Amino acid sequence: MKEKRTILYVDDEEINLLLFEINFKEKYNVIGTDSPIKALQILKSNHNISVVISDMRMPEMDGIQFIKKAKKKFPKICYFILTGYDITNEISEALDSKLIVFYFKKPFNMKKIDNTIEKVFSQDSKIFDI
Repeated sequence: MKEKRTILYVDDEEINLLLFEINFKEKYNVIGTDSPIKALQILKSNHNISVVISDMRMPEMDGIQFIKKAKKKFPKICYFILTGYDITNEISEALDSKLIVFYFKKPFNMKKIDNTIEKVFSQDSKIFDI
């Protein structure tokens, strides 16, 4: 049996953290945190994380700011944004520059997130330098 992929999910809303974990804990090791600052610390101490999904709007810093910081230190991780809003110029630029692989809209569609993660890792890994 292959090892579960580890996902770090960052969202300042407790209910979203809980829903994400409930829906994905069978298939993935889910680490949730309500703070991008804590998420950076988790990335430093957990080298098994291969996927980061971050909410866009959070009080300390937005998801793009967090991912820019994280990707500098951990470039081999696949990053995704989750937002309750339509795509913004900032998210569009993050996609174009390959800062993020994809963005998901809230309320999140579990099947779409799972399928996208599977597709990313089943493709030629050179695309994402993994």
